[in-house]
Amino acid sequence: MSNSSQYPDVQLFIDGQWRDAKGGKTIDVVNPATEEVIGKIAHAEQADLDDALEAAEKGFKVWRDVSVLERHGIMKRAASILRERADYIAGIMSQEQGKPVQQAKLETLGAAHTIEWFAEEGRRAYGQVIPSRDPDVRQITIKQPVGPVAAFTPWNFPINQVVRKLSAAVCVGCSIIVKAPEETPASPAELIRAFADAGVPDGVINLVYGVPSDISEYLIPHPVIQKISFTGSTPIGKHLSALAGKHMKRATMELGGHAPVIVCDDADIELAAREMASTKFRNCGQVCISPTRFLIQEGVYDKFLDLFKTEIEKLKVGAGDEEGVDVGPLANERRIPALESMIKDATEKGAKLVTGGKRLSRKGYFFEPTILANVPVSASIMEDEPFGPVAIVNSFATLDDAITEANRLPYGLAAYAYTNGQANALRISRDVETGMLTLNHVGLSIPELPFGGIKDSGYGTEGGSEAIESYLNTKLYTQKAL
Repeated sequence: MSNSSQYPDVQLFIDGQWRDAKGGKTIDVVNPATEEVIGKIAHAEQADLDDALEAAEKGFKVWRDVSVLERHGIMKRAASILRERADYIAGIMSQEQGKPVQQAKLETLGAAHTIEWFAEEGRRAYGQVIPSRDPDVRQITIKQPVGPVAAFTPWNFPINQVVRKLSAAVCVGCSIIVKAPEETPASPAELIRAFADAGVPDGVINLVYGVPSDISEYLIPHPVIQKISFTGSTPIGKHLSALAGKHMKRATMELGGHAPVIVCDDADIELAAREMASTKFRNCGQVCISPTRFLIQEGVYDKFLDLFKTEIEKLKVGAGDEEGVDVGPLANERRIPALESMIKDATEKGAKLVTGGKRLSRKGYFFEPTILANVPVSASIMEDEPFGPVAIVNSFATLDDAITEANRLPYGLAAYAYTNGQANALRISRDVETGMLTLNHVGLSIPELPFGGIKDSGYGTEGGSEAIESYLNTKLYTQKAL
């Protein structure tokens, strides 16, 4: 049996039931490695969204009163179920998204860790006892779930992007409507199936697909929805944030980046080249925190570029289910002309194409791992996130120069640095404007760590102990003894 024949058609999940859209519409799912239609998903319209909203409102009234211990137990069961099904889920994720099966399995298993971590964090949604000026007055704060949540997630990490929002919401007693990606629908559906099979009450978790703008512009202003969480591009995030603000809805925004990598001349160059090669081209570069603008100090520039090129040329490009594949196809054909245009613009403005630079001559949306060197600031790729397998490698003279370039763009999601000098490390950690910084290793995207950006990269966090705060109201309760 072929992998394609195993791919499931995907339904909506509303009020505890898997069902087709009321209007009967569907959307095709395409395998980016073969360009073939492999399945269909139900296309929700307003009637379906109304059902989901009614279910979420009803589910919230039930779930908020379920004990923290019981919610914890259901989430732990969901994590166990997800682990049991990891091989199957990885296979379908690879088909719909393109990433190698092993990377898809790691994403699935990582989601189980995220569920467990939030299950524990929900047990620590503490209030406070506030010392009173009057000995006869008691002052306390109570944490209460904010209400039904609307979550909007992208296709690059189909489970990872959903599980953070879903787990943070349900661990504190919120219900949720997930608008998952139409390009990669089956793997997030399996995540939600794990929760349903673990015993989450009907209506607590709902899943829809359809026209993204239609769904967001209907759900966000709706009075049932009390909070939104969005992961995606900065322009769309700004639009949705403004819509949420207009209706006084809480919002968490995890938006685009253009991550700098600073490599000082006192760094372990071999380590930097090896780690950054695998990190840059993971998921074919379709990662919001992907290292993109490499800033290498002049004294080690040539050495780093040679080592980086050698590491990249070792990477095997192919379909996700092929043995030993490191880099799969791009998830969407539309990304190919965008990358080609950026590369052409850069080389016409003086950049050197070190390796790669074109689509592979085979079926599927495959693109060569690419290095551009000495790219001028005027090139479009120095402004716009490539979101693909392209690395920019430029040199710098002083650390001041590197920090200035790192901070030049309005983005501030992630940054990377390599140095063995304590003074350099202090400067970088203090002065680089970013929500996340990892030094001398790759240490992001772990459940217990904050995950989020600043400036045009958004606000709020989807990891760490702070992540549940935006799903909670703080109520003051003060009483005087009579």
